[in-house]
Amino acid sequence: MDNGVSLEELMKRWSGSALGKNMDRRDFIQGASKLAGLSLGLALAQSVTGMEVNAAPKFRDYPFTLGVASGDPLPDSVVLWTRLAPDPLNGGGMAPQPVQVKWQIARDEHFRKVVQEGKVAARPELGHSVHVEVEGLKSEQIYYYRFKSGGETSQTGRTKTLPAAGTDIKSMKFAFASCQQFEHGYFTAYKHLAKEDLDLVFHLGDYIYEYGPNEYISPSGNVRMHSGPEIIQLEDYRNRYAQYRSDSHLRAAHAAFPWVVTWDDHEVENNYANLNPEKGQSVEAFIKRRAAAYQAYYEHMPLRKSSLPEGSDMRLYRDFSYGNLASFFVLDSRQYRDDQANGDGSSPQTPESLDPSRTLLGEEQEQWLTDRLGKSETSWNVLPQQIFFSERNYATLTSPKFSMDSWDGYPAARERLMKKLKEKGTSNLVVLTGDVHASWACEIKEDFIRPDSRTVGVEFVGTSITSGGNGADKRADTDKILSQNPHIKFFNDYRGYVRCTLTKDQWRADYRVLPFVTEPGADISTRASFIYQKDQAGLQKIASIPVPEGIQMTNEVEEDRTTAHNRAHEKQRKRMKITQ
Repeated sequence: MDNGVSLEELMKRWSGSALGKNMDRRDFIQGASKLAGLSLGLALAQSVTGMEVNAAPKFRDYPFTLGVASGDPLPDSVVLWTRLAPDPLNGGGMAPQPVQVKWQIARDEHFRKVVQEGKVAARPELGHSVHVEVEGLKSEQIYYYRFKSGGETSQTGRTKTLPAAGTDIKSMKFAFASCQQFEHGYFTAYKHLAKEDLDLVFHLGDYIYEYGPNEYISPSGNVRMHSGPEIIQLEDYRNRYAQYRSDSHLRAAHAAFPWVVTWDDHEVENNYANLNPEKGQSVEAFIKRRAAAYQAYYEHMPLRKSSLPEGSDMRLYRDFSYGNLASFFVLDSRQYRDDQANGDGSSPQTPESLDPSRTLLGEEQEQWLTDRLGKSETSWNVLPQQIFFSERNYATLTSPKFSMDSWDGYPAARERLMKKLKEKGTSNLVVLTGDVHASWACEIKEDFIRPDSRTVGVEFVGTSITSGGNGADKRADTDKILSQNPHIKFFNDYRGYVRCTLTKDQWRADYRVLPFVTEPGADISTRASFIYQKDQAGLQKIASIPVPEGIQMTNEVEEDRTTAHNRAHEKQRKRMKITQ
């Protein structure tokens, strides 16, 4: 292969020859993806060869504008992250050469007790981002860290390692969040999250949104504006992450705790499935877009080298154990799935959606998950993931409708997992979910059709940080959905996050919400609290407190989110016609 050939030329040559053969769609997109990965890998290799590291850079402005972060903690290790970006909304503003960055990690925030320090090169091929995997740390220990370059010093971050595997742990506390459309509101929830007493934060996807300015509009109106049109190229994605990180509350939440992240769809584009774009793109064009999006995601997240993208592929599913208390199996329900059935959207189940060969996680990840669950001996088995797991009919009992983008669109995949849990006699499963911009609490039933069947676990669905705008206590369809889905015990439509407290026998989930996000400064409160004990019948609500400042009821319904995305896509289509 000619190393000087561009990705576009390679794709053109390969697709031209492949399409002349009897190759099915799955083989075609898999082959194209591998070719894209090889081309990008060659480009990265070429870019680092023979480039001298600038040990004394001069920045035209403060370079640590995007803050600091830590993540993927282990008992003896953690990832420290930053990115040099003196002109963050214009590609970063760095010259195309490697720059030396110094890092320190200490036992105290004044860095009088530095335990490790070193130097690393921030390289242009990864947007001058830095991912330091610090090893040799003590387990279950709080540390502080910072970076220095060219006479400038970053903000100080705080992080924490995990307990050693098998260690007897009495309790832990963490929060999870998702869905933060910049235009729909202010990231006030992160201001409050940063002040919590937590061991860890999970982010479950939709960290950015790909839309151009005012394409995706919330019911309460957009209050901020995306810079630049719909993002397609690598620099577009870099600029969008930089804009989101311009929010001081988001930076504060990153600096306060280690994060474990996974993505959903909007880190690339709405409702993509594996290498199948949403609408209006060729597979070849989408593969290049996905490769750019995945690289930008890695560049802006505190991830290990094991997650470094290979073209349009990136390994995100991974697991963490918190002593003998909890095992966390972080899933990727977007990269490996079959295309959504029935044209996506909402529909009843059909032979297509019920096809037993359909996969949501992909064969390799599904096997990895069932193997890990089968070997787990911790008190809790936790699945931090993206999309609604429990069955959820939001039409009528006689004419049901299910989301084809959720686990309901892949019922055979869910049934395979449920079968494994039944074989093991599991009752300690907890699924953590984002995506749907509302709070839900569900009992996971051995058979959702029979409400009296055994409860094998629970699902806590967290609302959005901002996506969907202000929200309300209830929607027009709330009572109907709850009445015909008896395993769903709670719904709320305000914005916020979920705080979880675990002991060996009890899980507590607090739904922390804001009355509004279209103005800054909202106070936070706990709308409801639930506990789940493995030896009880199911979820138990222990607190329910109204939010007097918030709207109590709206005329919105579940399918309004899909309608809003369709309107956004129509705006994109019209804009493309005008610009072409």
